[in-house]
Amino acid sequence: MHDGAHRPRRPASLDPIEAAELPGGVDPADRVQVAHVTAQAVVSREGDLDPEVVRRVVTLVDTEGLEVVAALWADATPHSLPGALWRLYAMREWIRTDPREVAEAYGLGAQRAVVADAVAGVASPPGPAEVADLADAVLSGAVTSDLDVALDRAAAFYRVVATGAALGADLHGLPHGEQARETTERAGRLARTATELQTAARAARAGVLE
Repeated sequence: MHDGAHRPRRPASLDPIEAAELPGGVDPADRVQVAHVTAQAVVSREGDLDPEVVRRVVTLVDTEGLEVVAALWADATPHSLPGALWRLYAMREWIRTDPREVAEAYGLGAQRAVVADAVAGVASPPGPAEVADLADAVLSGAVTSDLDVALDRAAAFYRVVATGAALGADLHGLPHGEQARETTERAGRLARTATELQTAARAARAGVLE
């Protein structure tokens, strides 16, 4: 993999605000670059980014909503900063839109998931309310130096609900067939997301999450 694939260049001419407002019309290569710039602006709000770019991204989030910027992160690679932020954003939205389903999966999974062994340093997994607050803190720029800890805790939560989703299929006696297959696949996706967030957390600790 060449360096350009690992460290996307910052766009010299593309306006990230215009790109965020019209995500469907952005060239795929530019979209990757803008996803990284906006993710850095949302999380750090400082550093070597152009202060005017940071100000405009933050203003866009404040006035139009985070979903406008988050749409740019959806296709980012899982182990990148925008990819990790997308997973936090999706988690927060799931908790908000379907709290009963999340609570049931969490309640079942918390009794069985081996989180302490699966996620280093996480003695007890955060609950839905705590992890939603955690996502809010990261996505508002309130978490910077401890981003790796936040990602590890989000991974622990995903691990718990993945276990709970799998157990829920058995609890409700889903017959073998399409519905059972979908439930199993969903649990697998949740578990995969947990692993992706763990990897992102390790990258954040090493200072290479971009």
